Formats: sequence, structure tokens, C-alpha cells
Amino acid sequence: MPTPTRTTLARGVRRGPALGLLALAVPAVLAGCASGEPAGTDARTAPAETTAQATEAAAATARLALTYDGGVVVLDAQTLEQVADLPLEGFTRLNPAGDGRHLLASTTGGFRALDLGAWAEAHGDHHHYWTSEPRLTDVTYAAEEPGHVVVHGGRTVLFDDGTGQVRVLDSAHVAEGEAPVRELTTPSAHHGVAVQLGDDTLLVTEGTEEARSGVRVLDADGEEIAASDECPGVHGEAVAAGEAVVVGCEDGVLVYADGELTKVQAPDAYGRIGNQAGSEESPIVLGDYKTDPDAELERPTRISLVDTRTGELTLVDLPSSYTFRSLARGDDGEALVLGTDGALHVVDPESGELESSIPVIDAWEEPAEWQEPRPAVLALDGSVYVTDPVTRSVHAVDVETGEVWKSVQLDVAPNEISGVSGDVEVHGTDEHGDEAHGDEAHDEAHDHE
Repeated sequence: MPTPTRTTLARGVRRGPALGLLALAVPAVLAGCASGEPAGTDARTAPAETTAQATEAAAATARLALTYDGGVVVLDAQTLEQVADLPLEGFTRLNPAGDGRHLLASTTGGFRALDLGAWAEAHGDHHHYWTSEPRLTDVTYAAEEPGHVVVHGGRTVLFDDGTGQVRVLDSAHVAEGEAPVRELTTPSAHHGVAVQLGDDTLLVTEGTEEARSGVRVLDADGEEIAASDECPGVHGEAVAAGEAVVVGCEDGVLVYADGELTKVQAPDAYGRIGNQAGSEESPIVLGDYKTDPDAELERPTRISLVDTRTGELTLVDLPSSYTFRSLARGDDGEALVLGTDGALHVVDPESGELESSIPVIDAWEEPAEWQEPRPAVLALDGSVYVTDPVTRSVHAVDVETGEVWKSVQLDVAPNEISGVSGDVEVHGTDEHGDEAHGDEAHDEAHDHE
């Protein structure tokens, strides 16, 4: 097993000048609005002009969405059968919307709501489950450069890199095109991110187009409660158990927990953590780790584990390299990393031990351009899904048994993958996973990785 390296820095808050966020009095500008009954209400037939009639299902129906050059393919997460193929021009990124039904597609002009056609309705002590044809809705939150989307605690936060505008939406109604519950803008436009916690505390990055340096934490009234400028190249975030937030830096991370910001220093002078994956089941955040500031394309073989309780940073060696779409968290908080050796590596976040390596696809090499298709991983509804653009395939993995229990070949080469549970989601979590949020090429191309 690999030997972890631990680096600890005592807690402390460095307060800087106020961020000067400007509240906007006008509502969000929408390219279009959905009409008819709102999603998630007791409407057995969705708006006739936009959606096919709904069909009741016996249980929640999770669905996957995979981008390709020219559109988005939607699959049933259990059978991997294709449900829809939605044409969509341009390079598209997918983000969970937080309601268990929709995704937000980052496209030219803004964040567009994509209805995957699977949802639940609460009826007293039970739920009813419905499916319909997936569709691209007319609801678009306008943005010059749509960037990160963060879902947490029933709020969905959009960040516009082109303007520095932050919009906080009610996750349950995000696809209805309603005005934000909170809206503000940063003093300078930059590739940034923001996350709102359960008490309406808002953490938002600070920077310019040339450099990003730190974060500010604001209370519900917009007053600063903590700040730090000790985060060069600030990028990406993840939320851990207890609503601890980790933000990546070029020399470690910043942790916001219990009203304080803590700098956790990397063991290397340049120890960049730009992609993280958090879990409500774990106080430890999984991140990447890079040490070469001059590399055009660094292929790291170590991951970082940040304990938000103690401020410890642990580095774990893996059998292979990985990329920005390789990080995910299992149902029990396991740290999952899809390696370029084709295996899904399962790491115990508490001990830092590599528990298993599950062979899934053939070995592969990271492409030079971050927009090019590459294998990706998604944890959803008890399973983990791995894509392979070379073979145009998707594989479903049971992490507990190590079994690849279902595979399917597509007609297109998949790029990004996301999905919805098809169930009521009271609280959202930030996964991209984004899923984990972005890295290296985005230093050149707005850190979209």
C-alpha cells in the first residue's frame, strides 16, 4: 500500500479588505421561460407544448446524459438503453440542477435547462414516480461565459465567468425560470465559483482575468465574516460532511468550517489542487495533485485527501495517472479514481489505503486538449458509470463487488457524463464532478478542467 504524506497547518483566518460584492436589483435575464405547471408538482401531464405525456413508474428512474460532438444522448441508468438523442450544437458541459430531474447545460449564451424526463412527486408519506420524453427546455439563464454550477443544500449557484455574476436559485424550481433568491456580482470578472451553505452563508472566489487569489465568505446580509488572499490560482470547490467547504489553490487548499478559513499548505512549493470531489458521508475531500508549474500537460499519479476536521493533507500514490474527469465519490464516501490504466481505483479516505483496483476499460492516454473526449466516471444511484470514447461504450460498475454488471456500445463517442436520480432531492451535493471542478487547461482556457 502507498505511504501517505501528511502536512498540517494550524487554523487561522486572514482577513482582507471587503470583497465589495454588488447586489443586483434586477431579476435574472432569461432567454426563455417554461410555461404551464411547474416541474415536480402534481401534474400528470407536463405542459403540452413542450413535453410528452408522463407515464407513472413503480420506482424512481435514474437516467444518464452523455455529451458528444453534436448533441446529448440520454440513457436509462439501469438498463443502459437509449432513451433520447437531443441535438445540441457546440461544446457542451453538463451540470446537475439539484432537483433530481434536470441538468443545466453550459452552452453558448448561458445555462440551459435539460429535462431528462424522470422525477418524483411527494404525496404524504410516499412518492409517485414519473417518466416522460427527455427534452431541451426553453429556460436559459443568460451568461456571457457560463462557468461552474454548484448544488448544495437545496440551492443551485451559477457563476458567470464573463461578468463575475453569481445567481443563487432554489434547486426545486431551477427549471421553471424563476428569479434568483439571491444575486450579486464580484468586483472583477474571473473564472470563479460560489457555494451557499444552509445558513445562507455564501463563499465566493476573488480574482481578475489575469489572476485569482482567494475567497470571501459573506453572511445572509452580505457582510463579510471571513476572508483569505492566501490561495494563488484559486480554483474549484467541494463540500464535505458538516458543510465544510474546500477550495483548491496552487499551494494547497483553503478550508471553510465552523466560521473560520484555514490554509492547508501543500508539502511542495507548487502543489496544485484544482479538482475536488466531496461527499456528505465523509469529512474528507478527494482532490487531484500536481507539482510541475511548467508542464504543458502534467499526468499526476498522486491524489490528495484533505481532512476538514483536522486540516491534514494526505497524498496517496496510485498505480497510474488520471485526469480531471477521473474523480468521484461512492455512496459511502469512498474515494474513486479512474486511472489511465483502465481501472477504477477505490481508496479508503480515512486511511489513505488503496483498497482495490477494478479493471473496467483498456489503458488509455490523456489527450492534449481538455475539450477532447476522454474516459470519465460518474457515481449515481448506487452504481458507478465509466465511459470509453474509443470504443464508444458505457460500463456500469458495482464498487462493492468489483463487478462490471452492464455495458453498452453507443453510436457516438461520449465526452462528458452526468445524470439524475429521478427522485425527490431535498438536499443536493456537489459531485462532477463534478462532478469535481476543473483544472489545468483552464489556466489557459478558464480552467474548465
